[in-house]
Amino acid sequence: MNKKKILILGASGFIGNLVYKELCSYFDTYGTYYSNTSFSENQQFYRYDLEEDDIFQILEQVNPDFIISALRGNFGAQVQAHQHLMEYLDKHNSKLYFISSANVFDAYSKFPSYEFDKTLSESIYGRLKIKIENMMMRLPKEKTAILRVPMVFGNTSPRIKEIKASLEGNEPIEVFPNLIINVTNDYRLTQQIHYLINRNKYGIFHLGSIDLIQHEEFIKEVIKRMGNFHPVLKRVFTTNEDRYLAALPKDNKLPKNLRIRYQDIIDHHITVD
Repeated sequence: MNKKKILILGASGFIGNLVYKELCSYFDTYGTYYSNTSFSENQQFYRYDLEEDDIFQILEQVNPDFIISALRGNFGAQVQAHQHLMEYLDKHNSKLYFISSANVFDAYSKFPSYEFDKTLSESIYGRLKIKIENMMMRLPKEKTAILRVPMVFGNTSPRIKEIKASLEGNEPIEVFPNLIINVTNDYRLTQQIHYLINRNKYGIFHLGSIDLIQHEEFIKEVIKRMGNFHPVLKRVFTTNEDRYLAALPKDNKLPKNLRIRYQDIIDHHITVD
């Protein structure tokens, strides 16, 4: 049986690369990179400059069954690349999995958000994700999956690296005492994406913990887990009331073995190298 072909756009970035590593043993997996030339030796990787290159060329060469978009970079160029992707999907038998963000709900601060809630964002980043989600919704529904992801932690994550560097340099670590979030880690997120592709799922998925915690509490727990540190916390109050930034799963729940709680993320691997 022919292996399914997968193309990961942004496969040299933090999440894109972890997804590539998770999938490459099971599928015929390709990726794009931009500045990290260490990928140029890998025959499965294509150099792609979001602002200069046309994505069509790579799509025509790879002819993927699944496209996973984990692109970063210039927002205008991202929008244009995704417009081209929509045109490609319209004419080919491919499916797009778009890594979106809980930020598509960052204008709603009074409660957590679920898959079919209306999106509304105050941030430029959130509005970019909404714009791309809306483009996808014009395609036949079985051709797309929107994967909304909260803050990602895990050993190799930029957030954990930043905390480690701040602890070592005795620099203040920003915490948001009034912010209530759900979270995920790299390990569980890549497994969930693998499952969705394996099962050929489509629709909207919230790939975060099934429970909530305050940002400050979570960061304190993570630091405690790393060792005996006395961190300098810089408490940032954006509002006086509790504010939610959480995309919780309700309608499209994953199997029990793939769900995650924030405590699992604190317990899993967060150690000082």
